Amino acid sequence: MSAPENGPAFPLDTGDAVYPGMSLRDYFAGQALAGLSGHMGVRSQDVERIATAAYARADAMLAVRKIGADY
Repeated sequence: MSAPENGPAFPLDTGDAVYPGMSLRDYFAGQALAGLSGHMGVRSQDVERIATAAYARADAMLAVRKIGADY
């Protein structure tokens, strides 16, 4: 089964409304950001660099997920 490249991470259908949730890329980046921030510490001059690194990791996770690599 092929996984969607960047579908919603936490969609919710209440019956009255459908909430798409955040994108899978944003979820992966948030998880990476938490790890990077804890490991590297966060100084104001590092925020953009750490955020960029988090999205780079999210993109890598999506790429591996798309090809279905076994890890």
